[in-house]
Amino acid sequence: MSLHGHIIPPGATLGVLGGGQLGRMFAMAARRLGYRIHIFCPEADSPAAPVADRTFVAPYEDLEQVEAFARSVDVVTFEFENVPSATSEACARVVPVRPEGRVLHITQQRLREKTFLQAHGFPVTPFRAIHSLADLQSATRDLGLPGVLKTASFGYDGKGQRTLRSASEISEAFTGLGGAEGIYEAFVDFAQEVSVVGARTLDGQFAAFPVFENVHANHILDVTVCPARIPAAVETAARDLSRGILETLEVIGLLTVELFVSRDGRLIVNELAPRTHNSGHLTLDACITCQFEQQVRAVCGLPLGSTELKSPAAMANLLGDVWKDGPPRWERALSNPRLKLHLYGKTSARPGRKMGHITATAETPEAAITAVRQARSSL
Repeated sequence: MSLHGHIIPPGATLGVLGGGQLGRMFAMAARRLGYRIHIFCPEADSPAAPVADRTFVAPYEDLEQVEAFARSVDVVTFEFENVPSATSEACARVVPVRPEGRVLHITQQRLREKTFLQAHGFPVTPFRAIHSLADLQSATRDLGLPGVLKTASFGYDGKGQRTLRSASEISEAFTGLGGAEGIYEAFVDFAQEVSVVGARTLDGQFAAFPVFENVHANHILDVTVCPARIPAAVETAARDLSRGILETLEVIGLLTVELFVSRDGRLIVNELAPRTHNSGHLTLDACITCQFEQQVRAVCGLPLGSTELKSPAAMANLLGDVWKDGPPRWERALSNPRLKLHLYGKTSARPGRKMGHITATAETPEAAITAVRQARSSL
């Protein structure tokens, strides 16, 4: 059913692997542009299902269902990178997959990702592959302590990682890998964490959003602010770095580059995500084009939209913890007329689970941060 022309026009059907909140917001943006949406995910009650035209509910390993899904759409994209390679390959036999499965393959495994970046001259912290306790012992000797031990695969929101501060923790930390392949990274003494969401089309057009400054709590993104409070030269360097990575990977679609800014102003690539990103949610309310519409445009071969920031803005995640004392008092937060509430339609609130986010625009980044923090605490 693929439209083999360069452009997949409005009216066509877009397929999304994954049914989480990123898929939900992608579907909403695609609908505004006149596209139909089919979702493939293992859960029947996914956040994206109520806003999709059709949901295929099956395990990612059910390649018969995957192929049926692919036959029902004109292009396939991702909202979640931990999709098996065989799943994206099965789709690619039927329709274009954007970004390509090769991009997914590199970015879904930390060792492959870091090795790729290092081989192409992008700045990464020193790292070692960990397959045995002896590997970890020699890595801590070579790269020093503290350092960060991570599982090589299936990590997000800080899952599968821990900071090692002394030699006495090495043995227990290795056991914690549970036999999985690991990666040990030298500790980065960073001043800030930032991210760049970049988009690239089939004909090589590139656009990046302004750099987002991110603050984490318990390894989960807590607050994002834009513009990032960094020197102009660092902002330019971060966007240039993003462009270089998207072009080297030949990405068609969106890719997020997470970066550390060191205390002496150097940029170090932390991780890549071949999709929209939690830190880009404020684009829904603060930019001319949001990251989800940009993903639609990029995978469909449409010209990219303006990434211009209309106003300083901040975004705060709403985790399940907000519900622990009963239903949140939404009217309190919304008493700020410049506050925007986005809920993801998840049925049960659990501590640490992303249930929604709030965004505030303001005259300055600091005022926007204050507004979202105050609004969240009022709930």
